[in-house]
Amino acid sequence: MTKTIITLKKADLTLGNVAARVHVLKGIDLDIQAGEAVGIVGPSGSGKSTLLMVLAGLERLDSGEIIINDAPLHSLSEDALADFRGKNIGIVFQSFHLIANMTALENVAVPLELANVRDAFDIAKAELTAVGLGERLNHYPGQLSGGEQQRVAIARALAPSPSVLIADEPTGNLDTETGRQIADLLFAKQAERGMTMLLVTHDNALAARCSRQIRVRSGEIVSDGAGHVSAQAVPA
Repeated sequence: MTKTIITLKKADLTLGNVAARVHVLKGIDLDIQAGEAVGIVGPSGSGKSTLLMVLAGLERLDSGEIIINDAPLHSLSEDALADFRGKNIGIVFQSFHLIANMTALENVAVPLELANVRDAFDIAKAELTAVGLGERLNHYPGQLSGGEQQRVAIARALAPSPSVLIADEPTGNLDTETGRQIADLLFAKQAERGMTMLLVTHDNALAARCSRQIRVRSGEIVSDGAGHVSAQAVPA
């Protein structure tokens, strides 16, 4: 029987100061099963990226509940939430967020070291090799192409062996062919590891590769159904 890995109950969030308050999420209820690949789509300002940040444990709800892997994120302290996120949730951003004065190897290994993971550099080397960067370990972000930088970011997200992988517009800063390669890599790793993947994208074709699509508008889920899954991606 498939396990429910993520639950949102009446998730509500308002952002901004008093003069410009925006009701971003409006009482959202959502269940996501372990191993699902979920595409989250919607127009700009719909709340889809904020929803993703809530699911990543990076944004606190005003009210409601969020439960991931049986942990009630809405009631955890900041330290406990950061610890949970570091062990259970991998995050890939559109803008890579690599540290410029660290090599690819260091960018992947240092977060593991900070989390007191043993053999951090060995794990980092293995993950970078697995995403096709075994020959680029000692290169700095400025010496890497955009696609290579995103591969480093993916390796960093996968290094703690998270049960949930979150990707916010992961191909948004890449050309079409490089974006396709990165998408292939993400779907291949999700299938290989049996992770739950949540993917925010403006690209309907990319969202359609997910087993499920959720459409958000004005802070509410307006549709929730199966995607049109493409043929098995070949690892890039």
